Amino acid sequence: MSLVEGFLSSSERLAAPGAARPVNRPLRIALFGFGTVGSSVARILAESSPEGLELTHVFNRGVARKRVDWTPASVVWSEDADAVLASDADVVVELVGGLDPVGAWVRRALENGKSVVTANKKLIAFHGVELERLAAARGGHLKYGAAVAGGIPVIPGLEQGLAGDRIERIEGILNGTCNFILSKMEAGAEYAEVLAEAQKRGYAEADPTEDVGGLDARAKLAILMRLALRVQVDPEEIVPRPITTITPVDFSYARDLGSTIRQVSRAERAEERLAATVGPMLVDQRSPMAWSRGTENMVIASGRYGGDVVFSGHGAGGHPTAVAVVSDLLALAHGSRRVEIPSQPARVGGEFELPHYIRFLVRDRPGIVAAITGALAREQINIRAILQKPGYPADALPFVVTVEPCKSSALRRALEPVRALDCMLVEPLDLQMLE
Repeated sequence: MSLVEGFLSSSERLAAPGAARPVNRPLRIALFGFGTVGSSVARILAESSPEGLELTHVFNRGVARKRVDWTPASVVWSEDADAVLASDADVVVELVGGLDPVGAWVRRALENGKSVVTANKKLIAFHGVELERLAAARGGHLKYGAAVAGGIPVIPGLEQGLAGDRIERIEGILNGTCNFILSKMEAGAEYAEVLAEAQKRGYAEADPTEDVGGLDARAKLAILMRLALRVQVDPEEIVPRPITTITPVDFSYARDLGSTIRQVSRAERAEERLAATVGPMLVDQRSPMAWSRGTENMVIASGRYGGDVVFSGHGAGGHPTAVAVVSDLLALAHGSRRVEIPSQPARVGGEFELPHYIRFLVRDRPGIVAAITGALAREQINIRAILQKPGYPADALPFVVTVEPCKSSALRRALEPVRALDCMLVEPLDLQMLE
């Protein structure tokens, strides 16, 4: 019997309820990617020597510049992905990221009966269902506990701890970079200087669009929707909104409203309606999400029977994410059964009915407020408050209108003629308000 066959046969024994995989030899691990997270995974394996795990291969482009002297001498360092995929490794740990060529590597590993552990949220968001089916057909496993919220055990919590509930809403802070930027701006910093600091610290890429544009959080939300709401959605149907339009004056007005601003990912299922959105929102200061600072992540799952459950902690960085990866590896080594979450394909919209904060920047003249209130009235939208701080010049005057809960589509229609007013200096900023 080959070593891989031995692993597969022990996995097959998991079909018996309560069966556990005997740790008669360690799982051989091939690590794809030796960056921030990959090197942290290798460090944990080398220093902690978790029972049942053995690092045998490291793949990376230009691997010579990555090689370190603190891993076991037996580790094979390679820049030949094909050779590593054809090796006797039992598990491929994929930490390269992206869709291509990573998707092909993961499929080959699964087709060969290997298991895969990954932190690749984009791959799981777009192809997770297909890859899980392939893993099941070939006797392997696909685990991705690190794909959402880094080291916070959100995915295991949804798969197992909350499997008995009916989750109706999932919301939270899923991108540590945006949380770092916004919490610094809350303290008075400007966006550009905070972004530069985030890039210097390694929290943000040279091109930060995936983070600040909401694409990273969108992929993570799609994964959570499948596990929590039991729906398979195309991530591209979720329209993200960037945080780049937020200015210090918005935090000043938010404070006056007893709120702060965070990038929030939110999905809700009610009867036949499914809505999802990602973007900056006003968050009540009493909400747990308002307490999240720096690179922390937070997920709140709202169940019909169990109520709200909050997952919180450090979601970004090499070490927290590596902890989730190694936890997935230990689960495989000790005979973890595949958790099958039934889900159905679904179409997603962005139609929430919530209060809204609308900030205008205008060249002041008579009739502006009347034009805005008239446009809102035509869509049957009630005004809650109008706020105008003193001390700003008349040729660049910011003021805020908050409205009672309304449909997002109705507010978009109301703002169309307002945008066309010749006094408008920038697009009105419309933020949902979570109360």
